[in-house]
This record gives sequence, C-alpha cells and structure tokens, in this order.
Amino acid sequence: MKTLALPQTNIEASNIILGLMRIGTLDDEAIRTLIGAARDAGVNVFDHADIYGSDRHQCEERFGDAIRFTAAEREQVVIQSKVGIRKGYFDFSAEHILTTVDESLAALRTDYLDFLLLHRPDTLVEPDEVATAFDALQASGKVRNFGVSNHTPGQVQLLKRSVTQPLAINQVQLSITHAPIIASGIATNMAGLDQSIDRDNGILDYSRLNDMTLQAWSPFQKGFFNGVFLGDREHFAELNDVIDELAAAYDVTPTGIATAWITRHPANIQVVLGTTNPGRVRDAAAGSDLRLTREEWYRLFTAAGYILP
Repeated sequence: MKTLALPQTNIEASNIILGLMRIGTLDDEAIRTLIGAARDAGVNVFDHADIYGSDRHQCEERFGDAIRFTAAEREQVVIQSKVGIRKGYFDFSAEHILTTVDESLAALRTDYLDFLLLHRPDTLVEPDEVATAFDALQASGKVRNFGVSNHTPGQVQLLKRSVTQPLAINQVQLSITHAPIIASGIATNMAGLDQSIDRDNGILDYSRLNDMTLQAWSPFQKGFFNGVFLGDREHFAELNDVIDELAAAYDVTPTGIATAWITRHPANIQVVLGTTNPGRVRDAAAGSDLRLTREEWYRLFTAAGYILP
C-alpha cells in the first residue's frame, strides 16, 4: 500500500484510513478481525469521532475495549478523532474541546491522539478559544497534530488567525459521483452549468497550495448517505460498466477502482473507508496504489455524469 509523508507533520501514513463509525454493535472478536485485516493490508490510520455510535464515545469505547496496543504498537499506528458536534448544535468552545478530548482518550485507552479534527464548522467559533484549547492539548502531550473536517479555505484561514499549530488535515466528502471539489474547477467560468458552481471556495487548490492533506469520506457513496454507486445500474449504468472493465484489466475489484480514482489525484488524497467488512478493506487496499492513466481517470469522471467543457 502507498504511504504518504503527511506535510506539516512527521507522520508517515497509509493512503487508506479505516473509519470506525459503524463498530458500535460489533463484538470484540469482530473488531479485532477488522483491525487485523486493515493492518495486514498496510493500513495504519484509524478514524474516530466522539459522536460515532448510539451514544457519545460508543465506537471509541468499543475500539478501546477490543484493541490493546503495546507501547511499541501504539507508535506504529495513527489514531485520530473529531470534536465539535453536539446534539442540535456545534461547539468549538475551549471547554468542550478539552473535555471531549479527555473523554475520547479514556474511551480509546490511549494517552494521546495523533490528530484532533474540528468536525463541522461552528459559525459561532472564537478562534482564540480554539487556540487556547489546542495550546493546552499540545503542551500536555494529549494531541500531537491538528486539523479540520468539512471546512472551507476561509474557515481555515479564520482559525489560523489565532491557532499557531499547523492545520494539516481537512476531511471532506468525495467519491467519483460526489466530486464537486474537483468538478467545479474543471468547468470553471461556464455560465449556466451547475457543475461550474464553486461550493467550497476552491478547497482542492487551497489544500495543495498550503500543504493540507485532504481525506475523502464516503468514497463509495452516491451522495449524502443515500447509497453506494457501485453496482447501481439503475442510476450509474455507464459508470459501472467502465469500473467493471477497468477492474478486470487491473485484476482488482470495483472497490479497488473506485479507490484508485481518488488516490490517483496528485493532491495525495487519503481515502476513509466506513466499512466493517474485512474483505472490503482488502479490496480498497488492492486499488490504493494503482496509477490510473489520465484517459482512464477522465473516462470514469465523465461516466459518472460530469462534463468536460
């Protein structure tokens, strides 16, 4: 599996991340099997959030109960979690950030997070409060690196007015069929074309210019949690035909091709898997270091319904 030296950090990370938002109902053995399959495939990054599960910290607790890393093993993996979403509102107050990190560390049974991400933009954010929390977390050794999720360049810049630590990560939704961060730039300045609408203020170019690694969540989703496009021939027949053709040519599964479409981009985007199926992890890993040709990449893009002006 391809690994990346993440800019603004000293971390070497797999370009596949195992997201653990669905492990709340798994037993310990199933969790260990899933994590073992990921590690065997070369995955060393594990993604959490305080809100994952039926109760706050449930998935973190299940992970902490099932997986007991030795000190040496812990240094070989990257554990990240997210903070800021509360029931009915968002909260980037220093108090909430600090309290939540302590709760996450206890649930995960670890002394530190490799990354803490601010989960969804809080329009009531006071950057000085975020800076206070980040400074305390860094000084105590509880968090080693910081980032955001679902933030625009302007929102990142606002935080950077006060936050002194590098904001090294931005986790965003991205798949072949949900690719506005890519598609709008391709169709820029095309009046009357919905694809040309910039919905995120140029997040892709901003991230590349500022050495901010993007992480793609929902890499197989059609849209916002409304099912996967793989195998959906009612809505994406042409796309699935192309995926199947390329999967046969490269001797990988369709999951591998869908993964390779994201990892082929020179922005070095990491792919966040949300699966609890060890086989799906292996399938994605097999495609993670495929280098699709330009023609193949654009063929998938247009088969998904996007246009090349």
